[in-house]
Parts: sequence; C-alpha cells; structure tokens
Amino acid sequence: MAYVYPRIRHQTLVLVVLFALGYVSTEQASGQVQGPDNRQNIVHGTVVNAVTQEPVGRALVHSSDDRFATLTDGEGHFQFTVPEANPNVGSDSVFEIGPREVFSPGSVGGPSWLMARKPGFLDDPSTPVEASPGKDLTISLVPEALIKGRVIVSASDLAVGINVQIFARQVQEGAPRWMPGASVQANANGEFRFAELLPGAYKLVTHELMDNDPADNVPGSQLYGFPPVYYPGVADFAAASTIQLTAGQAFQADLSLLRQPYYSVRIPVTNAELNDGMPIVVSVHGQRGPGYSLGYNAGKKRIEGLLPNGNYLVGAETFGPNSSTGVVNLAVAGVPVEGPSMVLSRNSSIILNVKEEFTETNRSGSASWSDGKRTFSLRGPRLYLQVRAEAEDDFQAQHGATIRPPIGPNDDSLVIENVPPGRYWLRLSSSRGYVAAASVGGVDLLYQPLTVGPGSTEPIEITMRDDSAEIEGTVAGVTARPAVSQGMVYSRLSSPRAWVYCVPLPDSPGQFTQLAVSEEGKFQSQTMAPGIYRLLAFKSPQPNLPHRDAEAMRAYDAKGPVVHLSAGQKTSVYLQSISDNSNNE
Repeated sequence: MAYVYPRIRHQTLVLVVLFALGYVSTEQASGQVQGPDNRQNIVHGTVVNAVTQEPVGRALVHSSDDRFATLTDGEGHFQFTVPEANPNVGSDSVFEIGPREVFSPGSVGGPSWLMARKPGFLDDPSTPVEASPGKDLTISLVPEALIKGRVIVSASDLAVGINVQIFARQVQEGAPRWMPGASVQANANGEFRFAELLPGAYKLVTHELMDNDPADNVPGSQLYGFPPVYYPGVADFAAASTIQLTAGQAFQADLSLLRQPYYSVRIPVTNAELNDGMPIVVSVHGQRGPGYSLGYNAGKKRIEGLLPNGNYLVGAETFGPNSSTGVVNLAVAGVPVEGPSMVLSRNSSIILNVKEEFTETNRSGSASWSDGKRTFSLRGPRLYLQVRAEAEDDFQAQHGATIRPPIGPNDDSLVIENVPPGRYWLRLSSSRGYVAAASVGGVDLLYQPLTVGPGSTEPIEITMRDDSAEIEGTVAGVTARPAVSQGMVYSRLSSPRAWVYCVPLPDSPGQFTQLAVSEEGKFQSQTMAPGIYRLLAFKSPQPNLPHRDAEAMRAYDAKGPVVHLSAGQKTSVYLQSISDNSNNE
C-alpha cells in the first residue's frame, strides 16, 4: 500500500529525546510526585477524541517548548508536576526536580501551553490548551480523514504505477482555491491512499500514462496511453466531484482508466525569443485544470507532444521584463495535428492614477527602496498604497502582479507590469486612510473583477480618503491569564486573548479587518473604512475564514451583529465569541 502524508508531520520522538537529554524527570513523566506542598503545582487532564469524546490512551502530551512530556494512560489521563519558582535563578538556568536536572531555556516556569499527538490523529489542528494548575484540562485530538481507492483498467487489469494526485480546497487571503497536493503511485494491486487529511473538500485526478508495452511499441505504429481521469470518471477538472470529508472519515474512491490512441501535436510559435523554454498549459474544453501536458521545443520554435482525441485550449507564457502570452484552440480527431501558429502578445501594463482627498495635509513620512545599487526615496502614494492584481481563476495559486519598483530617483508613477490576459480581482490596502473608490471604464473594481486583454489597458482611477470610522468594543467571556501564584512561576504571554473579524457585507463599502482582543476583552481601531460589516469574534485565529466568498460566509449570518460604520463616527459594540468548533472551516 502506498502512503502519502500531505501535511508535514512533527516527529513523535519528542518524549524519547527529552528523556535521553534529561529534560524530563521520572516524577514528571509518571505524574507520581506526591506531597501536599506540590498539589497546587499539578497540571492534569484527559486527551479525548474530538469526534467521539472517547479517551485516547498512549497519546503524547507535551508542552509547547517541549520541556515537559508524558504519555496518557489507558483512560487518556495525564499529569505534570510544575516546579516551584526560585527567585534567585536566572532566565537561562538549571534547577532540580527529584533526581534529574531540567534545563529551562529562557524561563523557569512550568509549561504554559499543552498539546497532544498520536498516530491516526491530526497533529495539533487547533489551539493548544493553556496549562492551568488545579483544573481538569481536556485536550481534543481530531482523527485523521482518509481517501483510499483502486485504479483499474478493466475487470482483470490493474493500473500499476499510475500516479494519483489530490487537490484540496483551501482559503488563501479570504478566497477559496483548489491547491495541488501530493501525488501517490498506485501499488502492485492498483491501490492508493492519502492519509492525515483535514476535514474539507478534495478532488482526485490521475496523471497521464503512456502505454509502454514492448509488443505495441513498433516504430511507426499507433501510440496508446491512458488520459487523466477526474473522480468519479469525468473528462475535466471542473466537472469532477468534490469529496467532502469529515473528521475521521475514510472515503473509498475507485477510478477506471480507458486506454486511448494518442496523436502527434505540433503548434508553431511565430515570435518566441527565448532559448530556455516556456511553460505550456493545456485546458480541456477550455476549462483550466491539471491533467494534460505539452512541451516547447526551443530549437524548432514550436509546441509539441501527444494528445488523445478532444478539444483543447493551449496557452503559453514567457517571463521576464518583456513577458508575453499566447493561446490557440486545438482539435484532435484521429490524426496527427499541425495546429495554427501561436502569436505571443506582450502582457499588459496597468497605470494607477491616485486622487488624494485627505483632510490631514501636513502629515509627512519617509521610506526608501534599494535595487542593490541605488537607493530611491518613496513619496506620495508609493509610501502607503499596496495594490495586487490577483487572478480570479480559483484553480491556479495566487498568480498575480504588484506595483513595479521605482525605475529612477524621481519615479512616483504607479504601474502594474506584465499582467497576462485574464480576469483579476484588485486587492488594495493602505497604511494611510482607506481606498474610497477604484474603477476603470465604469467598472467598480471594489466589487467586480478587472478584465485585462492583450496590450495596454485604461488607467485605474483610485480615490483615497482619511475620514475613517472608529470602532471599539468588548468580547464577552475573555478572562486574563493567571499571574505568578503561590511560589509557582507561570508564564504570562502577550498574545491576544481573542480575535475580531470585520467582514464587509456583499456590495457594501468597507475593507476586511482583523482586530486583536486584549486580556480585558477589549478591541479597537481608529482607521476603519466606512461601510457595513458583520463582526465575528473567535477565541483563536481564523486564517481560513473565507471572507471574500459571499456564499461561504452565509454560514455566519447568525453568528455576529451587522454594524454600520459612518465616516468620522465612532461606534461601540458588544460581542459574543463563536465556538471554534461551530464554524465551517
């Protein structure tokens, strides 16, 4: 059986290493330090399965700094004895616990955060548990999800050696995208397996495989191969079924391959000026996705390779200062194909015109940029404005472009260079004021994508304002961390106690903002862009919050209030935090 672990595992040898180095005492690991003077320093609890709530035995529980570790017993229980503080001990010191010495780098206190791991469960998928002596702690482990299956050619033949790749639906900067994961080769039984998968959405696709049977490989004879198959057996990535996994679920996904004839394909490139090749993208039925591949022959200045019967969109792109792009439609129908010539067109440059409507005119600042040879001073919008053109296509990764660096000491122009044809979302952020408007040719780019064609496009008009709104508030249920108590050193961390996310409603002005919550449960911002927001409070960070996906955000409609922030006004709110287990990540 072939195994793949898409997420990098933290090695589970921490306990062995700690014992070998003398970092964990016998009393700590066994949890058997006795005596009334030590009871107040005991940290104890249970590790449970997050889905079934059953105890997890023989799980490794350790502190976030790996100074304390132990295994749970058969009923999932664990216990640590935290050493008493010695005010005369420095920050990098050695102190005694029973017969062993414990080295404490940078701290003499006990563990501040506890985590657990065990094979078959995901490694620390949620926020670690704060180690509070005297409380019965619970650490939840999420069981891994699995996708396994078999690839077959016919009822009697197995697809040995075929590669299967997994794609995961992930949120990047608030937008869901299909991101490529690991590939695994089917074993001698045609079986494959993907392990340690988080709950979420996935797709599967097989890689192309040419039939290398020597009996069929006679020079000049017809070539055969196995085109990619998208689970459950469709012809392109867009039509593939989404596999929605829950925690601990094992999903069976069998795939059937069809042996097909392949034909030679050649596409001349008329104006390619490069010697080191260029990437080629082959889309089935015009639907961008993984699967087929062609290559570029720089010596003959043509794209070439093999494809089965079908309709394809073939694209090519060069990189560098004068990058260019070209596409052609290609139909393969039972014979070799000499496609139409591809003409590469220069990618677009987009000029940004910024209009400042600031009420504060005496604000000054300075910044500089260096190209390694010269240092340029940055002025005007270059000081505060960041703009990125991000591809709308949800298959490719964050393919986009940003404002070019200055080309001279007096270059204050804002230009996004080398943007290939396509549709893009304009992502704007500013360290001064806010973006009040952004448009081109009547298209409001705060709510609609920018369409870029070959050559130059119209300038984008951006308006900046500084009559920001203010917001402050309180999150219920946030309590301060305990400080030093009864001779025990307890590490007080400065990280936020909760997070508030201000999500603009669809078709409403505003900019997505994340605010940290203090130990008193307070949060505030004096630089909010006016608009209508839904406010969501969580006790842990939410890096996968799909705030740019209006459909996905409907799941949060009843989980936070809607707040209207007007220019120059201050608003106070009171929020209830959302349980981390209740969101739809």
